[in-house]
Amino acid sequence: MEPVLKSPIPVGILSVIERSKQLAAWTAVDQHIKPEHRVIGIGSGSTVPYVVERIVMQGYEANKDRVFIPTGFQSKELIISSGLGLGDVDQYSTIDVTIDGADEVDLELNCIKGGGACHLREKVLAEAALTFILVADYRKNVDILCTNFKPGVPIEVVPFAYAKVLRNLRESLRSPNATLRMAVAKAGPVVTDNGNFVIDAPFSREDMMDPYAIMARIKMLTGVVEVGLFCHMAKAAYFGNQDGSVTVKWVGGKVEQIPAISQ
Repeated sequence: MEPVLKSPIPVGILSVIERSKQLAAWTAVDQHIKPEHRVIGIGSGSTVPYVVERIVMQGYEANKDRVFIPTGFQSKELIISSGLGLGDVDQYSTIDVTIDGADEVDLELNCIKGGGACHLREKVLAEAALTFILVADYRKNVDILCTNFKPGVPIEVVPFAYAKVLRNLRESLRSPNATLRMAVAKAGPVVTDNGNFVIDAPFSREDMMDPYAIMARIKMLTGVVEVGLFCHMAKAAYFGNQDGSVTVKWVGGKVEQIPAISQ
């Protein structure tokens, strides 16, 4: 008897935003997770459970020889609870496809990631992938980064350097409102899966016209582990819309509209 794969999404009616996330995730999986793909990266964030849901719907035969690489605790638990095969990037340094969420994506497919404090591992899996795909709802589709995502650019830093990096950001890199991210359900700062702190650094619209340049400057600061700006990495970004359609932005500037499916 074949093992039964389990969807991570409970049965029920989805809100408009949740439905838009599901649309983006399902469309991306349908177009990019093919039978020949054996090593698949699973990202983090609120859209990713719908990615796993659609992969599970491909069935046991399609997934029995696949290995799924997580970017953090959330995606690891999704993989295990769904009955999919768990692997690690230590074992599989080349990944066929990685699908991940995003906090914001601009016209050139540069994106902000790290709202969930997983951006170091997310970037490792993005770089390891032959194809890197983004999925999100319509609110994340912008022309210039830091338009709707007001916390700014997430920056993972080693704990003993956070005060120095904060000063560098505020005084030298024109982010006067850079702050150490504090935890909600515990006293003190957020601690990443790697034992580091996270700084959120808002930048001006002018600076975000060239996110690669600001990313490079931040990475040069001693004490910075990784920056939540993913530049020149994604092949395509899928956005679920309120009307049931999906907008696909491709590298190179092509934009595709996939109409809603009649119920």
